[in-house]
Formats: sequence, C-alpha cells, structure tokens
Amino acid sequence: MTETVQIEESDSWLEAFEALEHADKDSPTWLIPFRKAGLAQYAKTGLPTLRDEDWRFTNIDPIRKTAFRPTLAPGILEAAMLDGIPYPLKTGNAARLVFLDGHFQRELSDMSKLPQNVTSLSMKDAVAREDLRLDQHLGQYTYHHDNPFAALNAAFFQDGFYLNIPKNLQIETPLHIIHLSSGNDAQASFARFFIRAGEFSKCTILESHHALSEGIYLNAPTTEFVVENEANIEHIKIQDESKQAFHLASVYAHVGRAAQFHSHYLNMGGRISRNNIRTKLNGEGLECVLNGLYLADGDQLSDNHMIVDHSKPHCDSHEYFNGILDDKARGIFHGRILVQQIAQKTDAKQTNKNLLLSNDATADTKPQLEIYADDVKCTHGATIGQLDDEAIYYLRTRGVPKAVAQQMLVHAFAGEIIDRIHHELIREELDEVVWTRLEKFAHFQNVSTT
Repeated sequence: MTETVQIEESDSWLEAFEALEHADKDSPTWLIPFRKAGLAQYAKTGLPTLRDEDWRFTNIDPIRKTAFRPTLAPGILEAAMLDGIPYPLKTGNAARLVFLDGHFQRELSDMSKLPQNVTSLSMKDAVAREDLRLDQHLGQYTYHHDNPFAALNAAFFQDGFYLNIPKNLQIETPLHIIHLSSGNDAQASFARFFIRAGEFSKCTILESHHALSEGIYLNAPTTEFVVENEANIEHIKIQDESKQAFHLASVYAHVGRAAQFHSHYLNMGGRISRNNIRTKLNGEGLECVLNGLYLADGDQLSDNHMIVDHSKPHCDSHEYFNGILDDKARGIFHGRILVQQIAQKTDAKQTNKNLLLSNDATADTKPQLEIYADDVKCTHGATIGQLDDEAIYYLRTRGVPKAVAQQMLVHAFAGEIIDRIHHELIREELDEVVWTRLEKFAHFQNVSTT
C-alpha cells in the first residue's frame, strides 16, 4: 500500500517530492521511509509562524510565499569559479570538499591530504554502502518535530558527505567544506552531513557558504556530529549567502564523555538566516562551547536558536554570541540551557551582546535556563546598546580620529568572538573577513573622519 502524505498549506513540496521519487530510482529501500517520515513531519507542522514561540521574532513569510524547487540534478561547476571564493585557507594545505546547490563536486574536491584510514565519501555513495549502516545512524541525533526545515532536509536531501574519523587519529590538516549556490531563483538545496569523531580523535572543520550570483534561493543543510569519548572537534561555519537568499541550517551534536566540541558561527549574508543548533551532552567531564558573531545591515534578519541539553553530571557549556547591526537589520538570539535532574555539578554560561549602529536596527534576545538539578552553577545575560560615547571621547582626546575610534571599538567587540577560535590561521583570516564586511556598513561610510 502506498503511503500518502497530505500537505494542506501548499502542495508545492508534495509535487516536488513526487518528482524526486520519480527521478531517484536507485536509492536503498530504507531511504524511502526515511524520506517519507521527514515529509510527513513537515506536513504535520508546516512552516512556522509568529505564533510559534520558537519563531515569534522571525517572520518567514517571504519563504512561505515562494514556490521553491529542490535541485534534483547536479550542476556543472567550472574550476575557475573557485578562484572567486573569498575564504580559502591561506596555507593551501586544507582538504577540500566542494558542493554546488547541495551536490558534491568530486572533480573540484581534494581529499588527498586526509589520512587514508579516514572514511570519507559523498552522502549519495554513503547511503548505498551497506557496511556503513546509515539506516541505523542517519537521523538518530536530529529532532524534526520542532524544526520543519530539518524535516524538509530529511525528505529532499540527495547528497552531502559522510566522514568517519577513526579512534586515536589526530588530524592536523583542516577540512574545508565549501557550499556554493548558483543563485537560480526559487531553487532549494538540502545537503546532508554526518560526521563521526572516534574516541581520542581530533579534527578542525571549516564550513563556508557562498553565492555565485545574487538570486533568491533557499539553502537548508543539516549536519549531525557524533563526538565520541575524549574526541576533540572544532567546527567553524561562515555564512555569506546572497543578500536575497534564505539560509536555514540545522546542526545537531551528540557529545560523549570528556570530549570537546567547539562550534563557531559567523553570519554575514542572507535576507533571512537562522542557525538551529541542538547539542546533547551525553557524558561526564565534557566541554561544549558555542560561539557566534552575526553582522547584518540593510533589511537583513539574522537568527540564532540553540538548545544545550545537559543530560550527564560534571559537564561545562559556554555560549557567547555577539551581534553588530546597522540600518534596519534585526538580530535574534534564543538560547536555552536545559539541565536534567541527573546533571549535578553542571557549569553553564550563556551571554548575548548586541551593538546597534543605527536607530532603526533592532535586537531581540531571550537567554533561558531550565534547571532540574540543585548542585549547579549556571548564569546567563544579555545586553543591547550602542557605541560607548565615553570610550570614543577618551580615544579622541588622545588624537584618534572619530572614525578610527569607532572602528577600534567595533573591532574589539567582534574580536570577543573571533578570538575564541583555536585554529590560528583560520582565526587570523576571519578577523580580516569580518572587518572587510563591516567596512561596507553605512555607519562607517557616513561617519566623520576627523
């Protein structure tokens, strides 16, 4: 009997799913119910509205009104197009994965710098490998019930990447995952990533998203991290989509005993962008650090929503997110620290700071603590403000021009986040990237130079 999924809000996704089923005849049998479960969950919730508590600051009507079409076939990417990507690692020794509209570009990728005992292959190839048993692992660490874009990803992903780092392997070479969007209007991409770090392993992963043209498109990737006992993962994500694009990313991390998971987010592009981050701290003595810097101007909306679930005792978590907003931009932070009853001796900190460079910019911040244990140390705080006139005056009395004084203060504010990145070369490069972006803000173009 064929399963039927009803979507009352719009039939565009159902029509797209039927086209995918027709085009994708070679998928393993387990993937069909996996996809249908994702579509069914989306059909149950639909796209969120301002009435949904987790989305009450984020109006996605522009997404709702656009009939997006998933990219069913991989496009052709010329090697010369990579020359325009603004953030290659300066060392040139990074392993590289290249994706166009959610599809792996094998010819432009270079995995030769990774050790041979690392299992690395496209998600399209990985789901066909019975020995990887992705039918038992894929989606086990995600939560679709409150994330319709993760549900759509489950329904429509066709490619992505599978990475398994074996036990005890310390990888010094960073891995750079480059997502490119062709920018075709009303195009939707759903890349999927599964990254497992074995016990005592270590790896640095740089993920960057870029547009090849200023089109209206949707990029909704999902990434699952499994960080096993005493592993160490540093993940850095750069989002620099088209100013007309929509970026709705989902990141799930399952962190084991005494492991370290550090995940950094730099949001600069997109008309509407959102990071949905969920981390489950599932072993004693671990450390989870989530850092974010969002830069928005014009009418951009940048949203960061996260839940850190302390489900074991003696764990540390720290979330630091700073926003710099100009023109009529809007920044949103919603962070929730959940401390289960068993999670005694938890040490959790959460901070959100927002710097408004214009009177029309707005910030909404909602840090939350939900604590069911009694022997914990948990703090949270949030600030929204403008540049400190006294600090500017102090610098000017020492001969620093007003424009330079403001630049120094904003640079220091951004540096509170960038300086937390451990990988030195990536940290130095992103510091330059941030300032290049800020120089385009109207605030710095209009300020007096004297």
